[in-house]
Amino acid sequence: MTTTPVAPADTSAEILDRYRAHLSKGRASLGEMFGGDIETGSEGAWVYTAAGRKLLNCGGYGVLIAGARHPTVVAEVERQLHTNPVATRLLLEPQAALAAEALAAVTPAGLDKVHFANSGAEAVEAALKMARTHGKRHLVSTVNGYHGKTFGALSVTAKDLFQEPFRPLLPDVSHVPFGDAEALREVLAAHRGNACFIVEPVQGEAGVIMPPEGYLRDVEALCREYEAFFVLDEVQTGLGRLGQWWGADREGVTPDVLLVGKGLSGGVVPVSAAVATTEAFTAFDKDPFIHTSTFSGSPLAMAAAQGALRAIQEDDLVERSRVLGERLIAELGRIARAALGDLLLEVRGAGLLIGIEFTEPGLAGDLLLELLHEGVVANHSLNSHMVLRLTPPAVLTEDDVAFLLAAFERSVTAIAY
Repeated sequence: MTTTPVAPADTSAEILDRYRAHLSKGRASLGEMFGGDIETGSEGAWVYTAAGRKLLNCGGYGVLIAGARHPTVVAEVERQLHTNPVATRLLLEPQAALAAEALAAVTPAGLDKVHFANSGAEAVEAALKMARTHGKRHLVSTVNGYHGKTFGALSVTAKDLFQEPFRPLLPDVSHVPFGDAEALREVLAAHRGNACFIVEPVQGEAGVIMPPEGYLRDVEALCREYEAFFVLDEVQTGLGRLGQWWGADREGVTPDVLLVGKGLSGGVVPVSAAVATTEAFTAFDKDPFIHTSTFSGSPLAMAAAQGALRAIQEDDLVERSRVLGERLIAELGRIARAALGDLLLEVRGAGLLIGIEFTEPGLAGDLLLELLHEGVVANHSLNSHMVLRLTPPAVLTEDDVAFLLAAFERSVTAIAY
């Protein structure tokens, strides 16, 4: 599959004017800060722009584990587009059943029931509602954890900047330090039988924060001891991003609900899922109308999910993520330390979720801009201004890796002065 970039009919200035008039003035300003260029195409690890640039996409916030427009995903979506893209919701529709079966086959044992949604935040909402059906009314999440910005999801996203304009949010919410099992024990003990704990295996938006070894095992044990509902948010970390299928696999845990998103779309059609144990899913199992959405489980999205799962398996992207991630973390760390010295705190991560943390404010933003100048798209971290993130696809070639490392070296050298 090849990409022929399509030039937009309008100039950058005209598109910026439309953003200001009809979308967001702030988003327009952000676009200007990044040069005002316009995306016109994508393929694999690369993005093409109206100005004729070709950018290595190491951003995307975890969506593009299989790269852009993977042929397997595109073929599945095209087939479904020309047959039945949106279902009646009254008759049985096979693609949803096939996608649920395929997803349950790769999640930890015991997670057999699937509720499909359209975004990560929607999957979080479904999980919180499942917890409520079991009488779990006190929500517990981690400091700097990120779970989305819809109302319930925002209530467990512990960031004042995002919460303040919308308070009051859901009541009965506690936040504990990430990685601190004893702090979690105290809260769960105070709300025995009444709590729901939601956590990421690795905190992505907080700046790729890694927990202590054994933390998730301790979390699972504490949730069982104090009869808490355990939700593992793998919207960003799942589907091979950490070099294993799931963060849950790193420590052999099985939550009550596992949240999936981003990569499940194959980078083509948005789709997410809450994958639950039979017991956790009881109320959803009994009443098919208890939690619904017009487009959740649409045949087009289900085709994308099947294509994404096939692509990950057939191309061995989980193992490629592990091997490539180990190499990149080591090489990026070596380059950054040589150029930045004490300005660098750490290069860390797992698989292809990589964080670069600085000791002085402003450097993460400087590096983001410098990388873009050098032809690499990266991520900022919503909950940490000190960390720049890289979430490259697992389809990087040797030439792609060489391009990334060379661009990174030029970029960190530029910001060191």
